[in-house]
Amino acid sequence: MEIYLELENQSETRPLTFRFDRMVNAGYVGKNQEEVQRHIQELAAKGISGPKSTPVLFPVICNTLTTDGVIEVYGDKTSGEVEYVLLVKDENEVYVGLGSDHTDRHLEETDIPRAKQICPNIMSRRVWPLKEVSAHWDDLLMTSRIVNGAGETTCQEGRLGLLLNPEELMAFVKTKLSGPLKDLVIFSGTMGTLTGEFAIGQRFSASLIDEKLNRRLDIAYGVRPLDYLTVE
Repeated sequence: MEIYLELENQSETRPLTFRFDRMVNAGYVGKNQEEVQRHIQELAAKGISGPKSTPVLFPVICNTLTTDGVIEVYGDKTSGEVEYVLLVKDENEVYVGLGSDHTDRHLEETDIPRAKQICPNIMSRRVWPLKEVSAHWDDLLMTSRIVNGAGETTCQEGRLGLLLNPEELMAFVKTKLSGPLKDLVIFSGTMGTLTGEFAIGQRFSASLIDEKLNRRLDIAYGVRPLDYLTVE
């Protein structure tokens, strides 16, 4: 598979074609286990069983990765969640993007791995070299917002120091893969919501803010349910 992106470094922005043949979504990746347990409790309150051990990893179909501004979903019980994304060409060449693991929450109640396949993985068109942000990684700020009938609401906000850093995450992924870390996309897993509720709405947006280098990555997409048929 190929995805067409822009690589922004401190001297220029240029096109980047990233080729990959595997994609995984991580979960329960918080460094603070109290935060991890809070997220597990959020899911349990909605009928979604937590894992026996954390973190966890799910394989995801490669052609679900997109940078599109609108996605189609099967039902009205889906939501996004902000994550950082690692594009691993090999262990010496890694890029950082921003993403959303959009998930069917109804299907997630009974089958989490399949719930990861039915909605797209959305990521930013622009990415950064990991080596430019690794020294101040924990200070990067990640936020997400939704638009629904109540207007726009901030639903997640926190520093990346709350989550496993890229080196820790890649080390974990490596223990689960057969073969080297190469031509791989990793969605990092997320942080808890500010309200304890899933961020369900008609539009989802998120930002990764690098205050040290005065730049940011953004995603924004509309959510279009497949509701155009009459059900008898």
